[in-house]
Amino acid sequence: MSTTKSNRPKLYLLTNDDEISTLLDKLERALDTGVISLLQIRRKTTLRQYDLATVYQETELLVSLADKYDVPVVMNDDLQLASHFCTGLHLGQRDGSVAVAREILGKDVFIGRTCHSDIALFKQAKKEGATYGAMGAVFASLTKPKVRLAPMPTLQKTANLDLPLCVIGGIALDNVYQLRDGLSGTPLEYIAVTADIMSHSSDTIAAKCRAWQLKLQNW
Repeated sequence: MSTTKSNRPKLYLLTNDDEISTLLDKLERALDTGVISLLQIRRKTTLRQYDLATVYQETELLVSLADKYDVPVVMNDDLQLASHFCTGLHLGQRDGSVAVAREILGKDVFIGRTCHSDIALFKQAKKEGATYGAMGAVFASLTKPKVRLAPMPTLQKTANLDLPLCVIGGIALDNVYQLRDGLSGTPLEYIAVTADIMSHSSDTIAAKCRAWQLKLQNW
């Protein structure tokens, strides 16, 4: 199966909860490869453990690093942070309105919506003005072995809905072509990854990203 370059999915990287200096090191190595198209700042543990000033300081460092490499940023769930740093936003189903976020953040920023495996939620995300709808989990993982999976036929149904599809959940280098083959040509905008890149040591991050680049080039 082959697609044109413009139809190949892009790599969407989510941060983890590494200590900030480690995270910055890993991200610099990842972004420097040029394969990351979108970055989500997702620091759930940080938000629980640190005061607001620390959260803002760390976020400023992460946003500045992404800006250096001209990679768009979306904040996970936090409209206030997104508004303050002029970034995009990713919203879960219980984390606010896409329409309200769009009104506050403007028409040009990325706003994503978690849609699980529900086509109705995907349609609603489009109606409210989302940039993309995120469907998953695609595969079970060690951290979520019993997670509800999004069936391939459900993902295929997004093809005619005119909203870019992002897939997430358990996707790794060793199963990404299972995803490709299961989609049978369904357009895919983003493949979202955390653990398959960020769970590894800093000195292996660049090689991991280049391996992903090769997978996507051969999509």
